Amino acid sequence: MIALQSAPTPIPDLAPPLVFWALSCVLALVVGAGGSAVARRLSNPVRKYRLLYVGAVLPLGVLAYGLLSILDLGAAVRAVLVGASTGIRPVDVFLAEFLTMGAAGTVALAAYAPTIPGVRAARGIDLGTGRAVARMARWLLGVSAVFALAFTPFRVGVDAGASAVAVAVGLVALVVVMLAASPWVVGALRSTRAPTGDDAARVDRLRDRAGLGADLVGDVRVLDTDDEGTANAYVRGVGPTRRLFVTSTFLDAFDDETGAALLAVQAGRVRSRALARRIGAVVAAAVSLLAAFGPGAATGPLVAVAGGALVGGLWYARRGVLAADDLAAERVGADAVADAFERYAEAHAMEPSRRRVPNPLSATVALGDRIDRLRGRDGGGAAAE
Repeated sequence: MIALQSAPTPIPDLAPPLVFWALSCVLALVVGAGGSAVARRLSNPVRKYRLLYVGAVLPLGVLAYGLLSILDLGAAVRAVLVGASTGIRPVDVFLAEFLTMGAAGTVALAAYAPTIPGVRAARGIDLGTGRAVARMARWLLGVSAVFALAFTPFRVGVDAGASAVAVAVGLVALVVVMLAASPWVVGALRSTRAPTGDDAARVDRLRDRAGLGADLVGDVRVLDTDDEGTANAYVRGVGPTRRLFVTSTFLDAFDDETGAALLAVQAGRVRSRALARRIGAVVAAAVSLLAAFGPGAATGPLVAVAGGALVGGLWYARRGVLAADDLAAERVGADAVADAFERYAEAHAMEPSRRRVPNPLSATVALGDRIDRLRGRDGGGAAAE
């Protein structure tokens, strides 16, 4: 990376952003505690907690990041720690973004912490509040570093007068690199181990039944989730970097038939490029927005294009989810996949949700709707696309 010398800039005042950050943390605590009190009293509380995280905790963090960026919290804290500038523009940008993102992450963490006792009671798991907060803090710290590292070249490029096209091309390239590196990012942010002994033999057997062979994923890692009870399996990476992650609870909670069916869905997602569809929708919208606010751009029409790209891309992502279900059904049977989804919901103490009208801003399909669709297949059904 070229070291660009930065011109002297005024040192931002630390007091206003610091006060705003403290007030945001207090508000987040109130929202988290209040939302938890409501969620645990409603039907299907585990589902309601998930909605609370998506509808309140995450937006609070995003809003805090935006406002703290406007108030230059990162630059102000950087000035206190290392001076107004290191003399190297990329380093200055990275430090400021890392500090701002970290501060926004603490706001989200403040909203998350009060929900842990409620989730523990709703799911009947032995998850200590301190351990859960520490694990989430580690994850947020890693995400802050990755985000700051990813954002720095764009900020430097924009400041140096790079065109919107160049920034958009850089964004696409960065997404590809991050996808390829994601297996190692997950490994850095979570405690993982290679399966050994009986676990290794069982995983190989399930992969063979599910069609998730070496042509799709290179190796496997087990995530330690004994205390949180999360029974998940997912694939990260692209091409030769793909890696299958399964949780220890997944191996303990599900029998071979259920495990093979759920892994068959993951194989279907790889083949249908479900994750790439989801990311592509966001990237297409982001590129359109970058063009919309470039010099001489037709902002209004391009913003509309960005909105259309996002909605259309998310529809395409939902089709990828359904295509993956169809591929899994062809491999192990539609009823087997539907049964596996029901056992998955039972293991997480939640009722499969259903929607009369699909959410146009969602990249996923409600689990209950996917189950009903599989149950309604006639002789294997038609492919989703």
